[in-house]
Amino acid sequence: MLPAAHRLTSARTFRTVIRDGRRAGSRTLVVHLATAPGSQDPRVGMVVSKEVGNSVVRHRVQRRLRHLVREQLDQLPGSALLVVRANPAAATALSRELGADLARCLQRVMS
Repeated sequence: MLPAAHRLTSARTFRTVIRDGRRAGSRTLVVHLATAPGSQDPRVGMVVSKEVGNSVVRHRVQRRLRHLVREQLDQLPGSALLVVRANPAAATALSRELGADLARCLQRVMS
């Protein structure tokens, strides 16, 4: 679980980040990054739709992504708003593949 200070909870913020943020994608996921003026901690949200699989599969993918994102939090700028959207291929991907895709996508949106 991500600490409360690092979670995106507002649907409005999710929409804003997805609409206005920088985007980078891979076969397994899409990363959206925006900045919030005055924010102290990076905040992260996950989107895992029913296209990924049934509830067991979706929750497994979300847990894996949350663990991988937690490892990357220190590399994000303090004002970062990050949304990680899982593609259907994430259901069958290995954790190391998800980690590599996440790192590559984060590097692209931050450069």
